[in-house]
Order: sequence, then structure tokens, then C-alpha cells
Amino acid sequence: MQVDGAATAWILTATALVLFMTLPGLALFYAGLVRVKNALSVMMHCVAITCLISVLWLAVGYSLSFSGGSSWIGDLSKAFLLTTTKDSVTGKLPETVFFMFQMTFAIITPALIVGAYVERIKFQAVLMFSALWSLIVYAPVCHWVWGGGWLQQMGVMDFAGGLVVHATAGVGSLAIAVLLGHRDGFPKDIKPPHNPGMTMIGAGMLWVGWYGFNGGSALAADGGAGMAITVTHLSAATAGLVWAGLEWVRFGKPSMIGMVTGVVGGLATVTPASGFVGPLGGVILGASGAVVCHFAVEFVRHRAKVDDSLDVFAVHGVGGVLGTLLAAVLASAALGGGGYAANAGSMGAQLVVQLAGIGATMLWSAVASVAIVLVVKATVGLRAPPEHVDDGLDLTQHGERAFTP
Repeated sequence: MQVDGAATAWILTATALVLFMTLPGLALFYAGLVRVKNALSVMMHCVAITCLISVLWLAVGYSLSFSGGSSWIGDLSKAFLLTTTKDSVTGKLPETVFFMFQMTFAIITPALIVGAYVERIKFQAVLMFSALWSLIVYAPVCHWVWGGGWLQQMGVMDFAGGLVVHATAGVGSLAIAVLLGHRDGFPKDIKPPHNPGMTMIGAGMLWVGWYGFNGGSALAADGGAGMAITVTHLSAATAGLVWAGLEWVRFGKPSMIGMVTGVVGGLATVTPASGFVGPLGGVILGASGAVVCHFAVEFVRHRAKVDDSLDVFAVHGVGGVLGTLLAAVLASAALGGGGYAANAGSMGAQLVVQLAGIGATMLWSAVASVAIVLVVKATVGLRAPPEHVDDGLDLTQHGERAFTP
């Protein structure tokens, strides 16, 4: 098949935008939310995961996700891209461009989990967990949904990663947060974020980068990409307003942290549906995502008492699952959507497929994530020594500070 020059140019741009989401977007977003003595460690986690997953993606991750194999997992025919040249094509794109675009998704997914274990984890554990999780959780689910696997064959609708990225990362975050244990003083005596301005800057970068995340998932420079970006922006904007409004009503003041958390919740919620819904759908996804994720944060922290420190499960996991479900409703042509998968055909049938995708993804992510955490704990250990935690991971784990006193 001939390469589409316009699509190639757009996906090259989208690739840069999605990497920009992790570095520096997610790194700054998370770093601003922790105490000053741990800010650099969070940035280090994001950089290290980017480097590690890039190499693993070349070695086996891409092949396990997007080569032939079975309905459950790919084979190793594309390992190290040994059979790929500059003239190799995937769809209407050079395969190297498709490889790089998908690599940025493989990077940000385990990087999202950083928010669950900040301020108390060994660096060795970050590396080992991220590597194993990428190959055992991310690659199979990616193959199921996007690589020709059984969920794609069923007609599951996940345009840009509600299942592949957000549900897997959310469940993985919950698993490691529970098994790692909470920070000292959680939940009442945890100091507030040291730099909300840094978090706002990171959130802004995530918002911009999400245009590539969702718009690039069209794999074309066309009206579908344009609509995906439109609904993405509307969902983020609506969610930010709704979250701030909830804080205003409940606590008397809307906060910067709250508003940008709402924005990210809206972005996570619209992600699986972004290629299937119209502008009204984007607004509905943003509003519903803000409300549901807002109360999910409260439930996880104060009812379940799980120290998912930066609310990865409540925002990304819950948002991704909610958006995956709502895709089956809002894709209706009556609501401005683009209709349903050919092998579903109706809202009810599509809901059944979406529920199957959610159940399988969350179950596999939970079982595999728990097993990986237990292996890491038994080998390199999980939790940093108490004296390292007290002094901050910046100096004790990395010998540097984010800020000079």
C-alpha cells in the first residue's frame, strides 16, 4: 500500500505530542503534587521509564502487541524491527512511524502508575515493576484491543486507550498502592502539594499533548482526527469547570489543583470514545467524568483508605472505564456520534461488548499486577528504608535535589 504523506506528517507530529505528555508534562504534573524533598524523584521515574520502555518496545514489546501470533498475544516476528526497513508500511504509514507513535503510548501507560507510589518506593522497584508490567499487562491488552486480538474481533470500541492505557494503569496503580502500603500520616497528615503552579504547567502540557494522543489515533489527517481533537478539548474544558464547581459548592473555594485534576479526568474519560462521538458527546463525557472521578477520589482516599497518592485509579482508571461504557451510548447517530462497530450494530449489543472488554482488561490487569508486585517485593524489595523516606527520595535515592535551598 502506498504511504499517505499527509497522514505520515500528522502522525509524526502526534508522536512528538504524546511523548511531550510524559516528558515534561506528566513529570511536572506529578512533581508539583508531592513534597519538595521528593519532586526530583518523580521526574526521575518518568525519565527512567521513558528510556526503559523505549528499549523494551524495540526488543519485544511492539512485536508482542502488533505482530501476528494468536488472538491473545503477538509473536516475536517483529522483535528488534529486524524485518522492518524504511520502506515497510503499516496501513498508509511507514511502519517506523507507526512503531514510534505506539511506543509513546507504551511509555506513558506505566508512567501514569508513578502517581500511585510516589515518596516511598525504591528506584530499583520502579524499574523492575515497570519493565515486567509493560510486557505482561500492557502488551497483551494492547494486542487484544488494537493488534487484531479477540477484543478487537468482538468489536470493542476503544479509540485511544480507555482500556489499553487508562484501565490497565488504574488497576495497576491500585494493586501497587495497596501492596506497597501508605505514606506515614496518610490520609490526614499528608502535606499539601509543594508547587500547584508546576502541576498546572504539567496539566497544560498534558492537555496539548492529548491532541496527539486522541487525534493521532485516527492514524490519518482527516475529519475523524479533527473531530477527535474537538471532542477531546470540549471534554477537558467541561470537566475542569464542573470539578471547580463541585469544589466551590462543597468546600467554598475552587482550587487550581482541583480544576486541573478535573481537566485530566475529562481527558481520560473522553479518550476511548473520542473517535466515535460528536461535540455534544464530548461535553457529556467531560461533565460525567468530572462528577464520577471527583467522588471516586474521595472514596479511594477516605472510605477505602488506599494511598493511591496522586489519584491514578480514581481519575485515570475510573475515567477510562466510564468513557469506555459511555462510548456505547454516545456513539449513537442521534447524539451526533458515528455509529457502532459492524459486529455489534446496536447500543445494547455494543454495551455488552464494552462490558466484556472492561471486565477482561481489569481482571487481567489486577491478577498480573499483583503477581508482578509480589515478585518485585520478593527480589529487590518495594519500600524505601524509613530513613530514606524521612529525608526524601531526591537525596537518598538519587543524590540530587529538585531545588537548591
